[in-house]
Amino acid sequence: MTVTSTTAPDGAHTAACGRRIRERTLGQAGSPEPVPHDLVELIAKEIEAHCGHRPLKAHRMAMGWTVAEAVQAAHDLVDRENLRKVGLTERFWKDWEAGKAPSAEYQDLLCRLLCTGPVQLGLAADYTPVPTCADSPDSATLPAGPADAGAGLEEVAATKRRTALMLTGLAIAAPATAAQVLDQAAAEALEFTRQGEASSLGAGTLDHLDLAVTDFNDAYSLKPPRQVFAEALDYRRKVDALLKARHTHEQGRELLAYAGWLSELLAWLAHDLGSSRAGLAFANDAFVHGQQAGHGELCAWAMDAAASINLYEHRADRALNAARRGLTQAPATHPLTVRLHAQAARAAAADGDSEGFTASLRAAEDAHKFLPVRMAHRFGLDPLPLADYALTSYPATACIWLGQAENARRHAEHALQVYEAAPAASRSPSREAIARIDLALAHAQLGAPDDAVALGAEALDSDRVVDSVRNRANDLTTYLARRYPGHGAAGELRERLTTLSIPA
Repeated sequence: MTVTSTTAPDGAHTAACGRRIRERTLGQAGSPEPVPHDLVELIAKEIEAHCGHRPLKAHRMAMGWTVAEAVQAAHDLVDRENLRKVGLTERFWKDWEAGKAPSAEYQDLLCRLLCTGPVQLGLAADYTPVPTCADSPDSATLPAGPADAGAGLEEVAATKRRTALMLTGLAIAAPATAAQVLDQAAAEALEFTRQGEASSLGAGTLDHLDLAVTDFNDAYSLKPPRQVFAEALDYRRKVDALLKARHTHEQGRELLAYAGWLSELLAWLAHDLGSSRAGLAFANDAFVHGQQAGHGELCAWAMDAAASINLYEHRADRALNAARRGLTQAPATHPLTVRLHAQAARAAAADGDSEGFTASLRAAEDAHKFLPVRMAHRFGLDPLPLADYALTSYPATACIWLGQAENARRHAEHALQVYEAAPAASRSPSREAIARIDLALAHAQLGAPDDAVALGAEALDSDRVVDSVRNRANDLTTYLARRYPGHGAAGELRERLTTLSIPA
């Protein structure tokens, strides 16, 4: 079938034509997610040849991006890979697509973003001699195996195109010829199936990953965060390598999910170690991989982490946006829905919005009523207690920020009761420490500095004084110093805090 389109003033086809080519080619390749790099290159070449666009624009359209989306993707890449900040705008991008040459720095950024070279983007010339017939790539055999993860998909796409051309001629072919073509098509269908089932993953790889993520979750509150971070990051890199190797579509979805779960855990660990930048980067990575895996719950967990990290960085608006984004993905009767509404309540309180706090807390309490009696565990851990924690400890912190000392005291005392009554496997020393600090702040606001100092000291006795605990303890000692400047024990507590370090 011929693709039709209107013609732009410069003789090139409109964006709609490029979109049709992309959708048609992806459909012929089985709509893989994520789209392999080789297939993007193939689509770009078809758009360039058919529509008359320059290579850079063809590559951008092959990615399925508008100019605005391409610019945003470039900025995201700069943040993700800690590159030097750039002032890239849509005007710059449009100028480059029109033929203006980018600087060397921007050329490198474009090649990184589109995973290709300057020659392929039309930004440089290739002076390699044209190969002879004997050396022609058309006569070469494509490499196989894990090192050439995209080759199989390109081979399948090419085979499908050949089959489509053969079937187009069936109507005018002689009966004997038509039968031969159909026999050949049947053989190629078997090849499609073989390619679809081809995988370089060893037996038990996915089971091993499930066990590894379970072990990391078990170790989260028991081992030093720096040690767990290093081990989890090593596994995250291994999963990335597996994603680039040959695997089935079903295995690909599972690998994407494991990549997301590891990044979600790494987000919390980076937060514990004091790096909000790394924490938010991993939370975003978890969300993206959850989307690609079609795993809404994973996306919601990622936004739960992002909401907490932003709150500790005093970014209430971003925390609220993360909580709302997570709520669009969380199952209605899952503890995550309770947690995310409670996160939104904390964010509203941090912004001084008492009405928003009350409304979001009521939504969390309503969602809590519809939680099941029991549910499947998440990598060996029961997620139900996490809803109870959020419904008690988050309001305590929020009431502190809103100056509602008596309500804060009540919520913090309830939170401590819930934490201390939890099974050993579900206990969280850092959350218990923060609940004690909230209770200490409530006592300080109510005019009882001695009780506040005692509770603060208990919190610092925790086995897991991570960055969030230090952050909240600093709020306590700062408040005590301001309201009770002559209190000796409060000063000693502040000195003790300055000597503590994050567990190695």
